[in-house]
Amino acid sequence: MHFESISAMIVPKSKSKADFCGVDQYYYMTHDNMNTDGSAVVYSLHPNCQGGSHYCSAFGYFYIIFQDRGVYRRTRNMNKYEAGEEFTLHPECRNGLYYFGVRNYYYFVNPEDQWGGIKYTRCTNFNKNEGVDTYSFHPSIYGFLPGGLAIAKGPSYGEWVCIKTIDNDSQTPLQWKNQVSKKVGYEKEKVSSMEHNWKVTATVSAETGGLGALITKAQFSLSTEYGGSSTNTEKENWNEVTEVSETMTLTVEPKQKVYIFVYQMGLGKEPVLHCRDMRILDKPSPPTDNPLPHA
Repeated sequence: MHFESISAMIVPKSKSKADFCGVDQYYYMTHDNMNTDGSAVVYSLHPNCQGGSHYCSAFGYFYIIFQDRGVYRRTRNMNKYEAGEEFTLHPECRNGLYYFGVRNYYYFVNPEDQWGGIKYTRCTNFNKNEGVDTYSFHPSIYGFLPGGLAIAKGPSYGEWVCIKTIDNDSQTPLQWKNQVSKKVGYEKEKVSSMEHNWKVTATVSAETGGLGALITKAQFSLSTEYGGSSTNTEKENWNEVTEVSETMTLTVEPKQKVYIFVYQMGLGKEPVLHCRDMRILDKPSPPTDNPLPHA
């Protein structure tokens, strides 16, 4: 049984592996082009810059957000803590899910509010909450936010679907041999709309099944709280969906039926990934387990 309504949320950075800044606990990286590693330089973080909840850069400064303490630090250089200062976070700037910056502004992704939708705030001063504007994310951006694909398409689900019923209404056992056709692979067109406003390199498409496939895998791996299924689908077939046939030989007892089920995963109400798993049962009720590994 899959979900009928959207109950997902954006995954906060504290519960996600995603970030908009190349910083870990003790080091940070600067980069001119993230498509190559030729210009990457790694620096150690000054002790005053370590342990931040979020990091971003704007106005020629680095900003380190210490969300639990309700403060942020500003510095010209996170390796030397040059011109370092600490400020109190304005209450309206304290609860961002992610923080990021550009030359003359910094931004944060807003928690879900009573009006729904996914919004972000732009401002020029985290301490005084100045220059504030709040915007809605364009739907084409949703999928790039952890958990956002479930908001755009609906939460993920997994279910067993009956694709064949073999009925023996005779008084003798039935020796049944035939080909059973099933779908295997990824229904790219159901998710590819998110890529329409983006330029995706041919390498990504060829090696991974496309950007949409990468994002869908990530969504399936999230917990149900964030619209996922806690399921690892890495070993499934993420090539474009095809129909395959398999020859099967079965014995169906007199006055009995046999049911053939396959497993599929989807978003909202639409199947997206047709898995390899198949079950043969003597009852019409589908299996209740998830045959794929836990994420």
